[in-house]
Amino acid sequence: MSLPPLVEPADELTVDEVRRYSRHLIIPDVGMDGQKRLKNAKVLVVGAGGLGSPALLYLAAAGVGTLGIIDFDVVDESNLQRQVIHGQSDVGRPKAESARDSIQDVNPNVRVILHQDRLDSDNALEIFADYDLILDGTDNFATRYLVNDAAVILNKPYVWGSIYRFDGQVSVFWNEYGPQYRDLYPEPPPPGMVPSCAEGGVLGVLCASIGSVMVNEAIKLITGIGEPLVGRLLIFDALEMSWREVKVRKDPETEPVTELIDYEAFCGTVSDEATEAAAGSTITAGELKDLLDSKPDDVFLVDVREKNEYEIVSIPGATLIPKGEFLNGKAFEKLPQDRRVVLHCKSGVRSAEALAAVKAAGFADAVHVGGGVLAWVNQVDPSLPSY
Repeated sequence: MSLPPLVEPADELTVDEVRRYSRHLIIPDVGMDGQKRLKNAKVLVVGAGGLGSPALLYLAAAGVGTLGIIDFDVVDESNLQRQVIHGQSDVGRPKAESARDSIQDVNPNVRVILHQDRLDSDNALEIFADYDLILDGTDNFATRYLVNDAAVILNKPYVWGSIYRFDGQVSVFWNEYGPQYRDLYPEPPPPGMVPSCAEGGVLGVLCASIGSVMVNEAIKLITGIGEPLVGRLLIFDALEMSWREVKVRKDPETEPVTELIDYEAFCGTVSDEATEAAAGSTITAGELKDLLDSKPDDVFLVDVREKNEYEIVSIPGATLIPKGEFLNGKAFEKLPQDRRVVLHCKSGVRSAEALAAVKAAGFADAVHVGGGVLAWVNQVDPSLPSY
């Protein structure tokens, strides 16, 4: 559907701005009026990571007058494979500050506002209120539901994007004109069911494909041209190089959003079973090292990650049995009865899920390593690579 322009035009463009945006100005659909609307627009990007990086660069290049950035993380070397707004010299810097510097190098006319706090139910409405449009490129369900609900309460449109391995999705949610995120995903998936990009990986260039589509939608909304992806979900398969579209409709059974809630509890980062299993059965990386040094023959160390993760880095002596084999029962025949089972994953979430299955199968003294292999690298052997 066609929608009215989201933003009123600015009073004028300077001579320098006319030169800079001349390729926009000669497009009849954009023209002087559309570029003035872009100049007057205030867009908030949630996350300066994989999707936020290309989105921020192209929003700045397009001439969006004010860009807000929400990000409390710092640049890590593993980010550089896809987060193109950051460089090697930015490693260790706050992502928001690194992104700001890149934006100002691309277009010094853009005003950049940094929000270097974790987005939560206490600050979302206050932060969102100052912007015309939200772009959400986060990779966790708790923040996605928070962004949606805050946008619904404030009646603001937002562009949503998602990436995983070779697959991407994009849509525009605007409760006034069409569906919201809860109409597409009424309930979050069970904890641990959908791996994050940090667990499953993502093809770096996929971020550019999806991020550029998100900016395309933002420009259309701001200027009132074309038909935004309201009520439509665009799905991209990078391996097949195919795009397909799915209609999304308002669900009459969707409960009205009237307030922000505890989204971590709503989504559940770890299942109740895993939380119960891990209670009193979690050891540190240092305690694991002590066990391996003092009683190596009494410990059966199991890595529940995937094979490709195991090949990146592993704890010496660990046997690889992916989490899926614990959930389908195939793993139990591989576990010895006369040794203590110790599980680990990358950070502790997947191993807690596997631990619940192991305890249910009768291995009462089994434990898992809090913090996983990342804790081992940080606390025991910093010479190993991290990811």
